[in-house]
Amino acid sequence: MTENETNPQRPRNRSATETRILDAARVIIARDGFTALGVNAVAAEAGCDKKLITRYFGGIEGVVETLGGDLGFWVGPVPPKAQPNTSYADRMAELLTAYQATLTDNDLLQRVLAAELDSPSAALLAVEQKRTIAMGQWMAEARGPLTPPEGIDAPAINAVLLAALHYLTLRTRTTGSFAGVDLTSEAGRNRIYAALQTLLKQGLAP
Repeated sequence: MTENETNPQRPRNRSATETRILDAARVIIARDGFTALGVNAVAAEAGCDKKLITRYFGGIEGVVETLGGDLGFWVGPVPPKAQPNTSYADRMAELLTAYQATLTDNDLLQRVLAAELDSPSAALLAVEQKRTIAMGQWMAEARGPLTPPEGIDAPAINAVLLAALHYLTLRTRTTGSFAGVDLTSEAGRNRIYAALQTLLKQGLAP
C-alpha cells in the first residue's frame, strides 16, 4: 500500500511526509509517553504507510535520532547577540534563563527527560547524545567570542546547573515544590531565576 492509498488526498512529497512523521512522533511522545513510540503508532498518527518510515528514516530509531538532532526543538531560537561589554557569566545567565523558559513550556521535552531517568533505552541514549551536540552548537553560537575565565571549569559548572534546571522542572510536574520553594508560582520561579544568575556570576567570576 502506498502513502496515497493510505490517504488519497495527500500528494506524494517526501519532505512533507518526513515532517508529518516527525510531528506524529512528537504528538505520541507528548500524549502517550516515549514507550508508546513505534512504527505502527507513528504511521497511524501520520496517516502514511509504515514502510515510508523505514524508507525515509531507516526505522523508528532513525526517527528518534532525527528528533534528537532538532536544535530548535531542544533549545529554541538563539537569543539576541550579547550587548557590548557583557561578561561570560552574564551571557551564560541569559542563555540558561532562556533555556529554562523553553524547558518550562515544552511538555514533550519534559517527557523525554523524565523517560531518560525512569526507563532509559538505546533509543533514549541516542536522543541524549544528539541533544548534547545540538545544545553545544546552540551554546557556541549564542556565546560568540566570549570565553570563561582562565582556570574555571565552565562546562562542569554549566552541567550542574542544567541538571538542576531539569530536575526542578520535573518536580514542577510532580510535587510542584522543592526545598520549600513553590515551583508553580511566579514568585517561586523568579527565586530560581535569581539563584541561577547568582550561582553563575559567582562561579564564573574571574
